[in-house]
Amino acid sequence: MTITIITGEISMGLVSVLGIGTFIGGSVLSYFLFYLLLNKKKETIIKEAELEAEVIKKDKILQAKEKFLQLKSEYDKNVNERNSKIVQAENRIKQKELDLSRKFEETQRTKKEVDVIRENLSVQMDVVEKKHDELERVHRQHLEQLEAISGMTADEAKGQLVESLKAEAKTEAMSFINDTVEEAKMTANKEAKRIVVQTIQRVATEVAVENSVTVFHIESDEIKGRIIGREGRNIRALEAATGVEIIVDDTPEAIILSAFDPVRREIARLAIHQLVTDGRIHPARIEEVVAKVQKQVEEEVIEVGKRTSIDLGIHGLHPELVRLIGKMKYRSSYGQNLLQHSREVANLCSIMASELGLNPKMAKRAGLLHDIGKVPDDEPELPHAILGMKLAEKFKEKPEVCNAIGSHHDETEMTTLLAPIVQVCDAISGARPGARREVVEAYIKRLKDLEALALSYPGVTKTFAIQAGRELRVIVGSEKVSDKEAESLSNDIAQKIQSEMTYPGQVKITVIRETRAISFAK
Repeated sequence: MTITIITGEISMGLVSVLGIGTFIGGSVLSYFLFYLLLNKKKETIIKEAELEAEVIKKDKILQAKEKFLQLKSEYDKNVNERNSKIVQAENRIKQKELDLSRKFEETQRTKKEVDVIRENLSVQMDVVEKKHDELERVHRQHLEQLEAISGMTADEAKGQLVESLKAEAKTEAMSFINDTVEEAKMTANKEAKRIVVQTIQRVATEVAVENSVTVFHIESDEIKGRIIGREGRNIRALEAATGVEIIVDDTPEAIILSAFDPVRREIARLAIHQLVTDGRIHPARIEEVVAKVQKQVEEEVIEVGKRTSIDLGIHGLHPELVRLIGKMKYRSSYGQNLLQHSREVANLCSIMASELGLNPKMAKRAGLLHDIGKVPDDEPELPHAILGMKLAEKFKEKPEVCNAIGSHHDETEMTTLLAPIVQVCDAISGARPGARREVVEAYIKRLKDLEALALSYPGVTKTFAIQAGRELRVIVGSEKVSDKEAESLSNDIAQKIQSEMTYPGQVKITVIRETRAISFAK
């Protein structure tokens, strides 16, 4: 439609120009005009295309020139960098050549100096060899003259000299040893006392007073009747379940629990407390509460053992040993709480081992476990030290710790330095008056009775009760008592003490018979 309109405009223009009045042959003219229009349009398009091509050509040429300049600059830059590197490499090579030439000159100069020194040394060596030969000759002449004068060969003279030097050295060594031993004797006691005193001063633990009875306080005497029960059935059930004698007397607001075993007393006390608090007291309930309290006490024993080992910084103990340590809380040894005693011995051992340059941790471990044989589950017929050593060996403790436990009462031989430390610290904690619950008058009377008993035997000259009465030393006259009689005397005294006296633990009787030969130089 657009083409037709344009063609009409062009044809109207042509008609007006030509002045033609009529339009003849419309179809042929239309085709002709359309052809002219296409040619004109073609020329216009070709011109526009040529113009655009020229513009694109110029743009491409400009872009090509810019790309060329960019590449040229990069190439020039790379070339300059390579040239600079080449120049630097050449400079380094020249410098190395200069260094090599200088070193070569120095080497040549040094070589010349070495050649000169070597020539001088060869000359000097020749002189030294000549002098050495001359000295050998003079030495041989002197030896021949000395052998001729002394009448002995050189080997004989050397032997005689060596023997004299040996005798002189031996004399001096013996003198030095004697002086050293005397000095050690003078200072050993002083140093030992200093260590023991410092150890005692640095440790202070509370002393627990243990009894064979426990007093249970109640709010009113009405509760006594409920504890006794109808016809005494409740109190009989309590005694049967706990193994504790329950004493209900006229003491106001108090019930007495009597038993030698502190664990049983504690179980009975806790069970009665729960029963009184709950209010239901009858045989079935009593058995149930006692069973429950027994489990609680067992758990508390384990907790006490763990807390004790943690407080002392002792790790890696077998769980069974931890439980036995907890049982010590409910065990007393002649009035002294066993756990407090073991803690005190452990601290004493640690301090004393540190003073002596030994392992304080192992000493503390041995001190804590030294009385573990006093709280076994089966109570075999063995001394507690031996039993404790066997328990420690069973639960994989170190040999040093086991030996210290077994020898702290001299039941076995001491094989390490740890053993006497444990023995001494045990004596410090338990053997001094006042550490254990015994009045001083009774303590002194018992020791005097021990000495008087042994002194009553014929042939006994002196007696000494030591270690708080744990050991009795008896000195007899050698002219009145023979060796066999001394052994018999030891057994007789032990039997008499066992039958006539009351004492804690065991008493060791040592009979000493010595022979002295005395002469006077006038």
